[in-house]
Amino acid sequence: MLKLLGSLCILGGGILARCLQLAERRRRRDALFDLLSAFRRMAEHVRMARTPLPALLETLASNCGPDAAAFFSGVSSAVRQGEALPEIWKALAEELPLNEADKSAAAALGRDLQGDEETVCKAVSAVAYQLTKSAEETERSRPEEEKRATALWFSAAALLVILLI
Repeated sequence: MLKLLGSLCILGGGILARCLQLAERRRRRDALFDLLSAFRRMAEHVRMARTPLPALLETLASNCGPDAAAFFSGVSSAVRQGEALPEIWKALAEELPLNEADKSAAAALGRDLQGDEETVCKAVSAVAYQLTKSAEETERSRPEEEKRATALWFSAAALLVILLI
């Protein structure tokens, strides 16, 4: 009876670990798509509406998921308090749940946001292009990664159950 209970706990742990890993991947994917959408809207606002940056960041924060909203609202409030935009942008971009290439692309955008309209639009478009490539790669590899994660966690749990018995 004790071995059966232990086996059930191990299998439950494997299922929980798989669910947590998939939830983290979903969070990263959602943050990536939120930021991609926000940067596209940002380029449109800069080009068409010429919205001031703090107001634009607050608008973007109100239309994003939690990670992107925290990023944009953090930058907006720091800029309003007088902090330097490139430094705060880079610091907050490093905390985003993205891969390293996307983080560095987003962090590099901060230094280009203080230029003229054309420079800002080019920089935002470049980051949006990088995030688009990353989003396409993420979507392309997602089914295979989910299958691999499922096989890994269930195989590990099954191995532990076999060792327990």
